[in-house]
Amino acid sequence: MAPDSKTITTLLLDWRNGNTVSGDHLATILYNELRLLAGHYLRGERPNHTLQPTALVHELYLKLFGSSAPAWQDRAHFFAVAAQTLRRILVDHARSHYAEKRGADQVRVSLTAAEGWAVDRNEDLLAVEDALQQLAALQPRAAQVVELRFFAGLTEQEIAEVLDVSAITVKRDWKFARAWLLSTLHPRS
Repeated sequence: MAPDSKTITTLLLDWRNGNTVSGDHLATILYNELRLLAGHYLRGERPNHTLQPTALVHELYLKLFGSSAPAWQDRAHFFAVAAQTLRRILVDHARSHYAEKRGADQVRVSLTAAEGWAVDRNEDLLAVEDALQQLAALQPRAAQVVELRFFAGLTEQEIAEVLDVSAITVKRDWKFARAWLLSTLHPRS
């Protein structure tokens, strides 16, 4: 059973105020929730993905808990930071894998032999990352809504709390961002 928001918020505030036991307890109780989130994202990746949910959570753990306690405000803020960090880890991993593919150790395949192959998920993730960066330049809050909803799994109400806007504004930003991303990632010919 996932811990409630109030418990997490209390632990975050205690940890921020120097209680390292609260930080340790927080890491323990959030591990399963973060692992489920990581598993959710990796299910959409290519079948031979080298990053497993456990490894992804461990890398996320090192980035989130490896330094001094950040000034997290509540559960929603924590998951917003976790989402952004998770996105960076996945994009960095995709870029690294994509760079390796461009190396000299590749097996050469003719275009006719490659016909019908699916697009590499790393390329998809990099395209989404580029599109999100473009969206952030155009509508920063809409890009944050996508990040918080997709990478952190936050509800519209939680996103509204994190961004200090109404839930209706979040819905409007989500609708705009979805349409914009769809038109950017899949332009009509």
